[in-house]
Amino acid sequence: MELGRQFGTRPVRPITTTTGIAKRFRHATIFGALDALDPGETMEFFNDHDPLPLLAQIQQRYGERLHIAYQSRSPDGVLINFSIVKS
Repeated sequence: MELGRQFGTRPVRPITTTTGIAKRFRHATIFGALDALDPGETMEFFNDHDPLPLLAQIQQRYGERLHIAYQSRSPDGVLINFSIVKS
């Protein structure tokens, strides 16, 4: 996956949306993308709604290894950065 812009000092891997992916595969696709991140990397995620059930699954799966930070919330959707914490 090609690195996108910088977020602070960390490289960002953008993922714009999962709307083109069948609903039954969306969470697995996001987990796969998160699993591919190296410590210190950040994935930018856009969704058309606040993905609270997904965030609960992510928190349960990754715990303290993953930092979740909302970048924006609007009627059009939410932008969230997921960062793998360096050990």
